[in-house]
Amino acid sequence: MKFTKMHGISNDYVYVNCFEEKVEDPSWAARYVSPRRVGVGSDGLILIAPSQTADCRMIMYNADGSEGAMCGNGIRCVGKYAYDHGIAPKNPMTIETGSGIKTLTFRLENGKVAEATVDMGIPEQTSAVPEPICVDGKDYEFVGISVGNPHAVYFMDEIDSLDLEKIGPAFENHERFPNRTNSEFIQVLDRQHLKMRVWERGSGETWACGTGAAASAVAAMLMGYADDTVTVTLLGGDLTIHWDRESGHVFMTGPAAEVFQGEIEIPERP
Repeated sequence: MKFTKMHGISNDYVYVNCFEEKVEDPSWAARYVSPRRVGVGSDGLILIAPSQTADCRMIMYNADGSEGAMCGNGIRCVGKYAYDHGIAPKNPMTIETGSGIKTLTFRLENGKVAEATVDMGIPEQTSAVPEPICVDGKDYEFVGISVGNPHAVYFMDEIDSLDLEKIGPAFENHERFPNRTNSEFIQVLDRQHLKMRVWERGSGETWACGTGAAASAVAAMLMGYADDTVTVTLLGGDLTIHWDRESGHVFMTGPAAEVFQGEIEIPERP
């Protein structure tokens, strides 16, 4: 299987051009390539495929092999690959995802995509603002937001000391979320700046999550903590999130980078 390693502020995936390649068992392939020590090393696998309704299609799998609906950092990389490699050299570009068609606009450098702005659509509030929850015997409050996939946003005084490897699974698998959820832990620095860590459903702690940043920004705006345009600082870098109240749409802006290309043999599922 030929692949390209790409990342959006260190949220990294193995990308396969399915205009040319065929992946027989993508769920197993995601599990095989994702481990950091014995695989390529990634947060999952993303297929770039033909679409009948958009310029191309993004099909994403988490590191545990589960299929996801949408990835904000991943879709920027799909857009960069499709533009830079001539699959769909369009600006703007439409990409079909599991949560609908998304429109991207690009900032180019030397004819290649350096940064992309994604119309993430209209966020859906899925909880009270805020809603109480008890996790492992401790009381918290969260704001539930869906931006094509589910997020529970927790505001805290500080987040650096959190042991997410220990506590993350309890948040992800809490009975309140029968289909599991992504969990964002947010420190409000000021009205234009949020600091974020994330425990992603199916992947664990990642260095960045675009949909999580969008959901967290919207949650902060609903709580009255932030203005309608904010910078979200994640372990891997910064994203800019803007909520256009008039249209209801949320826009995410951030970089996308291609790291290397390679080829790997995927054995049959054991």
